[in-house]
Amino acid sequence: MSTHTTAAAGVQVCSLKRDTPQTIPANAPYTVIRFPFGSAESSDRFTMHQVDQPDGYVITDWDNDPRSGLIWPSVAGWGTLYAMIQWEAGGYDELRDQFVRDPLGLTPNPNDTTATEHRPPSPGMQCWTKSWGIFVDPSVPLAVRATHDDSVARKIVLAEFKLVIHEAA
Repeated sequence: MSTHTTAAAGVQVCSLKRDTPQTIPANAPYTVIRFPFGSAESSDRFTMHQVDQPDGYVITDWDNDPRSGLIWPSVAGWGTLYAMIQWEAGGYDELRDQFVRDPLGLTPNPNDTTATEHRPPSPGMQCWTKSWGIFVDPSVPLAVRATHDDSVARKIVLAEFKLVIHEAA
């Protein structure tokens, strides 16, 4: 009889929630959705979303600093990104969102976008969810960002951003 053992791969999760409105300017470039620190609805056991950023930068005003939208993966591995975005009702022809590696130009390879979607509006409030798998690295921050084509600024009224990393065994 042979004995077979395998090392279990770990799973690390960062789950962020924003339940206060964030204004997105009219016809603006993509805007990083920002998230508070230490929210009761958020979970950051693996310290991927911290005021003290891994590169030494310290966030002092989360609601106005795009760095508060960054998740810095805790380990390299296969990551699954999730987002939920709820927009107020408006005069949109199109709503746009995407995941992005290094949206703020902090690495040699900034603005590496993936899972970009352009969506026609539905009646009333706009509610969207998405997921996408990518390889992640601790030196490359991730974000979800959005924009719209309404002629006036509009609010994202609720948003969530999550990363689940499956470490190699």
